[in-house]
Amino acid sequence: MKLRKFNVTAPGPIIHPGKVHPVQAVIQLVREAFLEMGFTEIRGSIVQTAFWNFDALFQPQDHPAREMMDTFYLAHPKKGRLPRRSFVEATAKTHENGWTTGSKGWQYKWSPQEAKRLVLRTHTTSVTIHYLAEHKTPPVKAFSVDRIYRNEKLDYKHLAELFQIEGIIMDKNVTLRDLIGTMRDFYLKLGLEKVEFWPSYFPYTEPSAQATAYVPELNTWIELCGMGIFRPEVLAPFGIKHPVLAWGGGLERLVMLKLGVDDIRLLYRNNLSWIRRHPICQ
Repeated sequence: MKLRKFNVTAPGPIIHPGKVHPVQAVIQLVREAFLEMGFTEIRGSIVQTAFWNFDALFQPQDHPAREMMDTFYLAHPKKGRLPRRSFVEATAKTHENGWTTGSKGWQYKWSPQEAKRLVLRTHTTSVTIHYLAEHKTPPVKAFSVDRIYRNEKLDYKHLAELFQIEGIIMDKNVTLRDLIGTMRDFYLKLGLEKVEFWPSYFPYTEPSAQATAYVPELNTWIELCGMGIFRPEVLAPFGIKHPVLAWGGGLERLVMLKLGVDDIRLLYRNNLSWIRRHPICQ
């Protein structure tokens, strides 16, 4: 039988099929990793009161991060409503003198008017602590991958609008070892095999650590996220009686590693040639 010869190396017609944006593809990988580990996804409002964004996390009202150069405040409306009175009173006492937490607090007069100011959330932890305040019965395993806003100067590694990966575990007698094991499993699912944890400082967790991964292609260690155990000053005002493991980090750094991008601005420029070149299947 005679068969027609085909040149399998000849270029075919260029086709641009519809496909998911590369950033959304990585977000889906992150979501699937958490869901496989038994976590529940949570969402919350982009606009938050300063109470949930700062005060509930034991950040003093004169902290530099609250200044206009770091935070976007709303002009219309300027203020929102505070939560139930018991939460507000306990938070105020914790800030002023430590309340029942064993802390000395920040030793200043807490202002409810400052706590009412509306902001574009600077982290998704504002959603996490709000969720914890309404879900106090263990076990709780929740995560979010959502947008946050910070008043940053735009350059190749900073954006004013970006995504944050956030997660919590609340259960009886969980420890830092449980947190380290969880993060190792999570990053392994994303293809990062060599992950180490170094002591660090974060204002609302103690002890605190940061997760770093070795990237062979770059021959260097890359910081992935901050993590730790919520302080009593964060949990006590909301009646949370069990340890809470928490972590948070930027999504874009993971995206840049997986896609081989060295300028964060490329991810959101809607550069069609770059999007078309990106393979559908990793």
